[in-house]
Amino acid sequence: MPGFVGAVQIMNIGSSGVFHIGDVFQLTPISTAKTFAGAGSFNTGETLTISNHQSATNTFDNDGIDQGNNFNL
Repeated sequence: MPGFVGAVQIMNIGSSGVFHIGDVFQLTPISTAKTFAGAGSFNTGETLTISNHQSATNTFDNDGIDQGNNFNL
């Protein structure tokens, strides 16, 4: 069911963000990223105790091409 939206102020949208108001059929971001992270990399909190003894992150990627977003509409 459609609705009416009042005033909207957009301060910031990231490079891969999607902004929509109302009914949508398909939302398609148009960016991709590959992230390598070792053990305990994305932890957040106030009191963390992380013990990574002899930890290593394998970043070797032997394929030539990863899956892209070529056919996004």
